[in-house]
Amino acid sequence: MINELTPDIRWLDDPEVFRVKQLPAHSDHKIYASEQEAEEGKSSLVQSLDGTWKFCYSGDIRKRPKDFYKEDYDTSAFDEITVPCHIEMAGYGRLHYINTMYPWEGTVYRRPAYTSAACGMESGCFSEAADNAAGSYVRRFDLDEGLRGKRVCICFDGVEQAAYVWLNGQFVGYMEDSFTPSEFDLTPYIKDTDNVLAVEVFKRSTAAFLEDQDFFRFFGIFRSVSLYAKPELHVEDLWVMPYLHEDNKSGSLEIRIKISNRNLNAGNLHMALTDRQGQTVGERNISLQNTEENDICFKKPDLENISPWEHHSPYLYKLNIVLSDENGTVEAVPYEIGFRRIEIKDNIMLLNGKRLIINGVNRHEWSAESGRCITEQEMEWDIACMKKNHINAVRTCHYPDQKLWYELCDKAGIYVMSETNLESHGSWQKAGAIEPSWNVPGSVNEWKEAVLDRARTNFECFKNHPSVLFWSLGNESYAGDVLAEMNRFFKETDALRLVHYEGVANNRKYEDEISDVESRMYAYPKDVIEYLENDPKKPYLLCEYMHDMGNSLGGMKTYMDFLDRYPMYQGGFIWDYIDQALFVEDEITGKKILRYGGDFDDRPSDYEFSGNGILFADRTEKPAMQEVRYYYGTKDYCG
Repeated sequence: MINELTPDIRWLDDPEVFRVKQLPAHSDHKIYASEQEAEEGKSSLVQSLDGTWKFCYSGDIRKRPKDFYKEDYDTSAFDEITVPCHIEMAGYGRLHYINTMYPWEGTVYRRPAYTSAACGMESGCFSEAADNAAGSYVRRFDLDEGLRGKRVCICFDGVEQAAYVWLNGQFVGYMEDSFTPSEFDLTPYIKDTDNVLAVEVFKRSTAAFLEDQDFFRFFGIFRSVSLYAKPELHVEDLWVMPYLHEDNKSGSLEIRIKISNRNLNAGNLHMALTDRQGQTVGERNISLQNTEENDICFKKPDLENISPWEHHSPYLYKLNIVLSDENGTVEAVPYEIGFRRIEIKDNIMLLNGKRLIINGVNRHEWSAESGRCITEQEMEWDIACMKKNHINAVRTCHYPDQKLWYELCDKAGIYVMSETNLESHGSWQKAGAIEPSWNVPGSVNEWKEAVLDRARTNFECFKNHPSVLFWSLGNESYAGDVLAEMNRFFKETDALRLVHYEGVANNRKYEDEISDVESRMYAYPKDVIEYLENDPKKPYLLCEYMHDMGNSLGGMKTYMDFLDRYPMYQGGFIWDYIDQALFVEDEITGKKILRYGGDFDDRPSDYEFSGNGILFADRTEKPAMQEVRYYYGTKDYCG
């Protein structure tokens, strides 16, 4: 029996252990100590831990420094690494690109635990594996003044692929799911000065079977790390549900807020909704009870003169929440929201009552300089590029993006398909054939909770963004009872959005239980016609099409013509937005050049298949972008 309070390396082998001592997932709202801080966008309640950390790389986890987390451990022989950064991009290990297969295929035999091809938990599968690497991180820090004397938590925005955390020698917790925030309570162990934070990151765990995306296989702390302090009164979670009525002029608003009260004192909550001109649309004061938790539910059913949110007019209202006690403001929470209505009527997807057409792209987070560790400037550039080229939608392939991306899409009017971090391609498609004998999650009960947790975290973090029109269950993971459970979770939890998944095209048994849309990949035009002319059950969406590799994208007109021919055909997402290639210095010329899969002696590899974008990896537009700009801009299909 594994004790979840004592760190155990065997968690790497067990799909039923995926979060230990983590805080529950919650909304991505920001917190400030005052309304002035909120206005300036600088919070004294938040402290960044990005920067230089001490670091030790172990290519074989059996040789890692196991006691490195202890306060008195001598790290003078450790290297230094920048956080955030992929470990491979810092010069350790090997760069490796692969598409559908698992990266160890052909060298190590592995099968997912509890499947028909495995026996039980597969003890030692990753925890004793010579091909599994570890990164040992250490960061010393003092608490900023604004965090002292408060409840202090740590947030890892992205750590790939499994990690254990200690503070001042005490075990804090364990995390998987590389692409959603993981948070832990540090309050029992934190000091004002001279704290020692230790993080042990492993390249492979059972999560590797669920994260078989078409990309370079990195590991490490590749997104930001921050501390945040919870004041005496604190907004733990915020769910804002704006609804646009059918007249597109009026609406309703429901707000659910979870508040924790450290000192059990009575307090006050003030909410105000304002428009772009700063005019108050609605306002409410609520007295807080002197109890440890307060669950607030506020409803306003009769808002008038609403400006709808959509691609051409992404109108956002500002919700301001202020918690106060007898001494004044304790915490301020601002959030921008939008009123819009996504629904299916007569088998057609409608946004604000109009037929929705997706002129979309699939977008990996990518930088030629730093891999999936991308900057705010690169994200802003991508938004501007999409707007310029009439791209109105993004599928976050195949994991949730950085939190900032969703804010930028809200502001720009970019429709988002928010994809759960799930792809198990190599477990059901082998040598090009469908062979799901050891598919995960499939209908394997031992994998269910890990996958549902990924869906739940995706939802909880991004539920307030008007740009999110679809929840996606993941990508290329076949279909089974577990995917049906994920679909049920989204449908029962969020009635204001649609659910997407394409895998039922390979397993029709589940087509009535999974996905609101008929979603296909790379369907030939004749396949589109066949579906839409034979009593179709659902609106039709190409979640991947126009595979832009080499001199591709020449047949785009055929698909665009379907928009006029079939009302139930609603567009698609081009594969994909940007090449996955990396800048290196050429050994002969000394010049900076781009290299793709296979150029790093990586085997097995899918080679230049990493270059499918309508942009080169340095964000130069390819000639194919002319085709995209013309056809996506030919008619006003947006919203």
